[in-house]
Amino acid sequence: MSSTSVKTTPTTTAATETTTAGQPFYQSYIGPIAPAAVSSSWREGCPLDVASLRAVDVSHFGYDGAVHTGRLVVAEDVAEDLVAIMSRLLEACFPIERMEPIDAYGGDDDLSMAANNTSAFNCRPVTGGSSWSEHSYGSAIDVNPLVNPYVMGGSVLPPEGAAYTDRTVQAPGMIHDGDLVVQAFAAHGWIWGGSWSSPKDYQHFSTSGR
Repeated sequence: MSSTSVKTTPTTTAATETTTAGQPFYQSYIGPIAPAAVSSSWREGCPLDVASLRAVDVSHFGYDGAVHTGRLVVAEDVAEDLVAIMSRLLEACFPIERMEPIDAYGGDDDLSMAANNTSAFNCRPVTGGSSWSEHSYGSAIDVNPLVNPYVMGGSVLPPEGAAYTDRTVQAPGMIHDGDLVVQAFAAHGWIWGGSWSSPKDYQHFSTSGR
């Protein structure tokens, strides 16, 4: 299978359109984001300014077998990584149920996870702690969180994802050790939370490994 060639997308309103014979059509866009668009996920005191965030609109393969356009909000310096990674996932027809900024859920991570929503930036503390989550820096993403839950002891987030703590299950959108999703992120230096000893954060990828 040949790889889709992704052009570098400037941080302007320009978009790229790429395709390879036999592969889904891929579009991407990187641009600035208005403060009003992150009014639920950004607040004074966050470690990243709104001016350093970018809207990344990318094509993705849906659970319905169709190609959709989703939006991720990330730090400017990782935006092109996400364009390339999502191109690879579309090429492989890896299904992502929905991809909306966390502000579509009022900044509520629990609601976003329960909806199996793939999202990135959210200025919030790390789960179970007080330090900033890597999501606060725009350098982390949670992929299909319902079927790739966070597991810490007997705690499962989202609780609706309890059936998917059994990682021998094969369900649409699940991520498994060494699979094409892990490889696509690893090729750009992103580390999978499913490789941690404890907790297991099967939905989570970050540039720092935290």
